[in-house]
Parts: sequence; C-alpha cells; structure tokens
Amino acid sequence: MYAVVGCGECSALWVVEGRPETTTCPSCGKRHRFEALKKFAQHESGDAAREARTRLLAARSDHAPDELDSFSTLESRAETGGMSDAEYLERSGLDPDRTAAAATGSKRSKGRMEVVRESISALDDPTESNVVARAERNGIPADYTERALERLSQRGAVSRHDGRYRLL
Repeated sequence: MYAVVGCGECSALWVVEGRPETTTCPSCGKRHRFEALKKFAQHESGDAAREARTRLLAARSDHAPDELDSFSTLESRAETGGMSDAEYLERSGLDPDRTAAAATGSKRSKGRMEVVRESISALDDPTESNVVARAERNGIPADYTERALERLSQRGAVSRHDGRYRLL
C-alpha cells in the first residue's frame, strides 16, 4: 500500500510505502508519526500513488490535471528522449562513420612504457642512445625514455651491462 501524505510544517507532499511508524518530510526534514499525517490518497501501486501526488501538486499550481500525462508515459518519454549517439557525434563536429570505423578497426594504442620495453627487445644493440632514438621514432620524448630506463633498471625489470639493456 502506498499513501500520499502531507507535511503540516511546510505543506510538502510525498509518497510513503507501507505503514511505517514514522516518516521524514523530504522538504523540511521534520519527522512525523505516520498515523498522525493526513493521507491525501492511498493506492496499491506506487505508480498510481505518484500520479495522485502529481495531480495534487498540479491542482495547487493551477494546472489542470487533464493536461498532465500519466507517470508511466512521462517515464517512457524520458527514457526515449535525447539524441542518438550519431547525432551527438555530428553536433560535436565528428563524423559518426569515421568514428565507428576507428573504434572497430584500430588496435589499442600502446603506452609509453610499453614502447620503451619493445624498443629494448627489438634492437640488436640496445644501448641507451639506440633505445631513445627508436622510442622517439614512435613518438616518445627522449627525457621520458631516459627516466623510464632508469626506473626499469631500479625495479629490476631490465639489466644494464656494458651500456646495453636487456629485459628480465
């Protein structure tokens, strides 16, 4: 059972499920004994109680209740409202077809550290200068590669012997 009840302090209306001992006004925060509250409507379903509350609020604001759609109609309208993904992309200045093709056809981009590791393993002579040069060709800044080599070495992920790096 759902009841539409009203606050004696601020005149707010809200829906209460069941028959709790007390309930709190969502507007002013005053706690009320449920039995002492005025029940404006009682219904078996929550949707019917919300519609009754909507009609009461509309009557207070001088809107005719017949101008209002049912709660379930408004809910379904809200779910289907808004723009599609394609429309959103178009309004953002992007081509939806190219975006979809890029999303399905592209590989995951590699992280900077992954590029540094691949540079070490791919080179025949993985000295610091060679690793930095290869990583730069893949868009990684030299200072990042130098710091990454130092971190990898400190963590024990690579070894450095005679100026050459090797992944462990």
